[in-house]
Amino acid sequence: MQLLPLLGVLCAFAVQQVTAQTWYYLRFQTPSGAYISSFSGNMVAPTLPGAGTYYLWPGLQPSDNAGVLQQVLDGRSGSWWIGSGWCCSNPSLSWGSGFSVNNGATVSFSNTVNSISGGTWATSITGGSSSATGSFPLPTHPMNQAIMAIELYDVSWTFGALTFTDVVITANTTSTSWCTGGPYNYNNAAVVSMSTPSASVSGGSSTCSISSIVLERPA
Repeated sequence: MQLLPLLGVLCAFAVQQVTAQTWYYLRFQTPSGAYISSFSGNMVAPTLPGAGTYYLWPGLQPSDNAGVLQQVLDGRSGSWWIGSGWCCSNPSLSWGSGFSVNNGATVSFSNTVNSISGGTWATSITGGSSSATGSFPLPTHPMNQAIMAIELYDVSWTFGALTFTDVVITANTTSTSWCTGGPYNYNNAAVVSMSTPSASVSGGSSTCSISSIVLERPA
C-alpha cells in the first residue's frame, strides 16, 4: 500500500506498482497530548465485485504518523480476507493471523493497549465461527487517531456502502469535542451518513460512541 494522504503513513502489506490510487477515510483525532486506549466496533463486508486491490479497514495511527495498526479487509484474491497488522516499520512486526469473510458478513474488531502512553496492543477480530487475535508491541507510538478507510488501487468504489456499527473509542482526556464534533472526512471525498456521536466522561477518560457510520458512495 501507499502513503495515507496528509497523514504520511504506510499501510498494510507491500508497496505495489500501481497507476491509480484512491482514498476515502474518516478520522477521529484526540486533543494534543491525549491518546486512545481502545477502539472497537463492527464492520460489514460489502459485496466484492471481483479480484482487485480493495483494502477496507478500521485502524489506529500514532501521533508521530509512523504507521497504522489496522484490521484490513483485503479483496485481492477475489474473496474477502481479514487480518490485523502494523504497517509498516519502526518497528517491523509480523502480520497477524486472519480468516475469510463472506459478502455481507459482519466482523467485530477490538484494539486495546496496556499502557496509554504507548504499550502493547491486543487485537481481536471475530466473524461467525472464525476469530483471530494479535499482539503488537508499540511502546513509542501512542495512538491519537481512529480511522475508517477505503483504500483502492486500480479499482473503483463500485461495491456499495461500507458500514460500521457500535463504534466505541476511549481516550485519556476529559474533553469530548473530539468526539461530538464528528470525524474529519478526507477531501469530503465520501458521502457519509452517521448517527450522532455521544460522549461520556469517567475517571479522567472520555468514551465516544457512534451507533452507525456509513460511507455510502463517492461524493
